[in-house]
Amino acid sequence: MAKILGIDPGSRITGYGIISSVGDKLEYIDAGSIRAESLALPDRLKTIFDGLCTVIEQHTPQQAAIEEVFMGRNVSSALKLGQARGSAITACLYHDLQVEEYSARKVKQAVAGSGSADKRQVQHMVKALLSINVKIAEDAADALAVAICHANTQTSLIRMAGAKSFSRKRLRK
Repeated sequence: MAKILGIDPGSRITGYGIISSVGDKLEYIDAGSIRAESLALPDRLKTIFDGLCTVIEQHTPQQAAIEEVFMGRNVSSALKLGQARGSAITACLYHDLQVEEYSARKVKQAVAGSGSADKRQVQHMVKALLSINVKIAEDAADALAVAICHANTQTSLIRMAGAKSFSRKRLRK
């Protein structure tokens, strides 16, 4: 069983989600948001770091995944988002968690089957895949989607590694 922390970074709201993954079976553990909306940027970065440290200490995940920066038109927003990601990654590394990064398109593809899925589709599929019956915030759902994407990627890599070694054995005979 692997416990995976998914992170949807934001300079004002950072979503997090924790799932467990055993083979193809995914199980919801926890999700939430770290809010730092009314603070100055340095204080927001500290709030993200401290909040994720608390989540990591409480749930002790073995793996972490984070969404890559989406480059929009506003350079200032992209820089702040990059700093928020840095704060989140630092919290993970502080707790000796290796961090994998996934593009928003790959996360949407893994969860909703389409890289251009909208937020409501992602939220709906996350709830369906994890059998969540309560309302879940967008940022938390996005973080769970990142964790699901990571779990699916790891499972696929394990299968591919097994398939390659199996086919090599068959070719030798």
